[in-house]
Amino acid sequence: MKPKIDIAGAPVGSPRRIRSRLRGIRCGLTVGWVGTLLAGSVPAQSSSPDSISARVDQAVLAELKRQKIPGISLGVMRGGRIIKAKGYGLANVELAVPVTPRSVFQTGSVGKQFTATAVMMLVEEGRVGLDDSIPKYFPEAPPSWKAVTVRQLLTNTSGIADYGGEESTMGNGVIDFRRDYTEDELVRTFAPMPPDFAPGQKFSYSNTGYVLLGVLIHRVTGKFYGDFLQERIFRPLGMTATRIINEADIIPDRSSGYRLVSGQLKNQEWVSPSLNTTADGALYTNVLDLAKWDAALYTERLLKRATFDQMWSPVKLNSGETYPYGFGWRITPVNGHRLLGHGGAWQGFTMSISRYVDDRLTIVVFTNLDENNSRPEDVASRVAAIYIPDLARGGQASK
Repeated sequence: MKPKIDIAGAPVGSPRRIRSRLRGIRCGLTVGWVGTLLAGSVPAQSSSPDSISARVDQAVLAELKRQKIPGISLGVMRGGRIIKAKGYGLANVELAVPVTPRSVFQTGSVGKQFTATAVMMLVEEGRVGLDDSIPKYFPEAPPSWKAVTVRQLLTNTSGIADYGGEESTMGNGVIDFRRDYTEDELVRTFAPMPPDFAPGQKFSYSNTGYVLLGVLIHRVTGKFYGDFLQERIFRPLGMTATRIINEADIIPDRSSGYRLVSGQLKNQEWVSPSLNTTADGALYTNVLDLAKWDAALYTERLLKRATFDQMWSPVKLNSGETYPYGFGWRITPVNGHRLLGHGGAWQGFTMSISRYVDDRLTIVVFTNLDENNSRPEDVASRVAAIYIPDLARGGQASK
């Protein structure tokens, strides 16, 4: 049996696409290969490791077959240590490359938690104020943005409309995903959009707000937000596989994203390079790197504990009511177990991160199938219930 991989002591420094829905897959794809290709694992350490590991494999393979997903990468962490990391199925169908724990997938909106962490680093340093109105950083802001605060961008309560940044809404908004934009052009494109509601009135998921946060980071620090993440988070944590999406670069262990079109498996849709670098979720990573991220969240290596507590608290609306979303994290208790999580989907990839913080259990699931046809949160829920039996009474991992 391989030993547990302890990443809690790794050197460290200093979060596009969600709402996956399975809408009746009718696929003619041959799926015989998906149940047998497994690779490189770190088995669970427990009183019955073989039994638990086998049950996890059975659950993941059942979902891979049911959802007709080409490949899944799974990471299970306990208290900052990997207890299981394994690949199932294929990272690349055309070349028959199996998924391993090193396989690199896209994060989609899970990337928002990294953006939020970067903003809060600037808040702790006194360079950004949560209650600053955003015209402080965007002098070109339209009148409808004058009362919007940085806090409201982080909590999706700004009222600024979504630009159509979901995989399922591509082309329905103001952005042409086939052309490149500078950051200033994106801001000018967003500015004329009518607001959905008054700032702080309610919650409405807005990728636009997180794109603006990435521009804010650049304007405050003088560094592209992706470079800031490398300097302050990824490099210090040893997250060597995590980076901004770049389809032109040679990237070891990169998986391919897929979508189902009329029941046939197709490659991911092409998106212009600049629109794959925005701060609403444009990252490559893998389960091994996210284990390092998870371990750091138990410490104060990135942010003070009080700052994390603020990020992981439900947002308070103008009415005094709260909504279960923090700064790039959903807050969704399941059967009395506190759950912090998020989902992501983009370019034929979906993923879910579920942190049962009081149980010190984290489940990370990547898939390489589009959001209309895959639900990584279902995989995460089934796996979590094996480790925390109380969860089997109902509920599911956050979306």
